[in-house]
Amino acid sequence: MSTSAPSALVVGAGVAGIQAALDLADAGVKVVLVERGDSIGGRMAQTDKTFPTLDCSSCTLTPRTVEAESHPNVRLITRAELTGLTRAGSSFEAEITIRPRYVDLERCVSCGRCSEACRLAGKVLSEFDLGMGNVSAIGVPFPQAVPSTYAVAPEHCLMLRFGKCGKGPKCAEACDVDAIDFDEEERVERLEVGAVILATGYDLYDPADSAIGRPELDFRDNPRVITNLQFERLSSASGPTQGKLLVGGVEPKRIVFIQCVGSRDRTTGAAYCSRVCCMVSLKQAVLALEKLPGVEATILYMDIRAFGKGYEEFMERAQRLGAKLRRGAPSEIFAMGDEVVVRVEDTLLGGTEEMACDLVVLAAGLRPRSGSEGLAAIANLTVEEDGFFATHKRDPAGGLGEGVFVAGACGGPMDIPDAVASGSAAAGAALESLLGVGGG
Repeated sequence: MSTSAPSALVVGAGVAGIQAALDLADAGVKVVLVERGDSIGGRMAQTDKTFPTLDCSSCTLTPRTVEAESHPNVRLITRAELTGLTRAGSSFEAEITIRPRYVDLERCVSCGRCSEACRLAGKVLSEFDLGMGNVSAIGVPFPQAVPSTYAVAPEHCLMLRFGKCGKGPKCAEACDVDAIDFDEEERVERLEVGAVILATGYDLYDPADSAIGRPELDFRDNPRVITNLQFERLSSASGPTQGKLLVGGVEPKRIVFIQCVGSRDRTTGAAYCSRVCCMVSLKQAVLALEKLPGVEATILYMDIRAFGKGYEEFMERAQRLGAKLRRGAPSEIFAMGDEVVVRVEDTLLGGTEEMACDLVVLAAGLRPRSGSEGLAAIANLTVEEDGFFATHKRDPAGGLGEGVFVAGACGGPMDIPDAVASGSAAAGAALESLLGVGGG
């Protein structure tokens, strides 16, 4: 990349990273956008609708992902991570480690024949659908994925795991453009850039985690207990049930949403509020009430935090549609025949009861992205006590390192509108630094 023009590195291609990259690119900056997954879009790509408008997530996100891939000032690198960053005068030398896709980006025409021919077709749990659907060992995460080039999952592929796949890999036989290359190797690129934006997003709390999980909630042992993001995949037209809310092939009649699972709970390592969970559950209750006539939707909460523009009005809309809000602290979830039972203390009335239902949705909290501490060390940043990147309290985009900026939920939990705004703020701060205007 030429150093004659301003250049920047954006690490993480969720909605915040994409926004930052596009803002910089539109300003004439050459941007390298690095994403460690197979496609860009982050958690928003897994989401069905956004609150409080119930707009289609993919309708909002896809134009941005397509523009990021096609913008002349943006170079997109997937399956890649920042593994080194060294200050070199007024710029940085960044080391990017790129893992192989085993499919040639230039040759692949995304026809899907390889995925259909794969010996493991329909036998691999979909990571994108959070284990609720089955896919092949080669493919794209979802239909609107950018880039649309297929990729091999090395942890599942028989050829990569054992060095053989029957008499020969059927995917390669089915590919008439010779795009599959099992000999592709990991490579390292070194780039000179003037600014770095970290936008690595977040992970969801795992209620079944062996160290900080909540085994009393029966998550993973009971298929009728799912997380809020799994509900999004069930609700999405591109999900495993094509948008139908089905549990074991049957529409649930009674759904209980449980708040603050892995948030505001020191026993799980997170004393903070994850900010989005209340509104996500209200949105999902509305979706359930609209999709399933006659369904009972109950939200068990500590207190509802509907703080944003239009959020309080959305909560009232959910209640008018029939959503029941109960202040309650669930202590246990267990199966009883074909039902799920939630044992809960009503913290207003002071009594306990057992609520029978068909589906329980856990509002799993937001956690720092795995690898955040290592990335902070590479970028010479620090992490807060909660594990998110430390930022200036009055300038969250500023980061705490000269020329390094923070965007989106890697600096702390936030919703999609705030993540977009954060991406633009980080781009503005990076542009000031690149042009030598104001403070870095």
